[in-house]
Amino acid sequence: MTIKEYLSQAYRIDQRINSKLEQVQSLRELAEKATSTLSDTPCSGNGNKQKIESVIVKIIDLEHEIDEEIDRLVDLKKDIVSLIKRVKNPEYQTLLELRYLCFRTWEQIAVAMSYDLSWVHRLHNKALGKIKTSH
Repeated sequence: MTIKEYLSQAYRIDQRINSKLEQVQSLRELAEKATSTLSDTPCSGNGNKQKIESVIVKIIDLEHEIDEEIDRLVDLKKDIVSLIKRVKNPEYQTLLELRYLCFRTWEQIAVAMSYDLSWVHRLHNKALGKIKTSH
């Protein structure tokens, strides 16, 4: 795994967390619909109750997965911070933090640092080179 791939893992984990949060929200909305349907109809058996229970179990499972992913993300970000701190150039540190800890786009980084986009890419390559030589 290259250093760039290693650093990019945090972004991927963050994306998975956000995806699972959306899934939980969708399941909660589904459970609310099922609950309101259940309360509006006369006693019709256990079909809807079982569906609601199934949705609730899925929500709980997803929330456990989210907690595990968050723990992984926090641990990985600690490691990334440690790697970035080894780079002695503060400009490189800022760029690496914006990209791999704040998940900013190249354009956002260029604006934040008041640099041309192509210069940001050059700085990034230099910064990655410093991480390779420092660890």
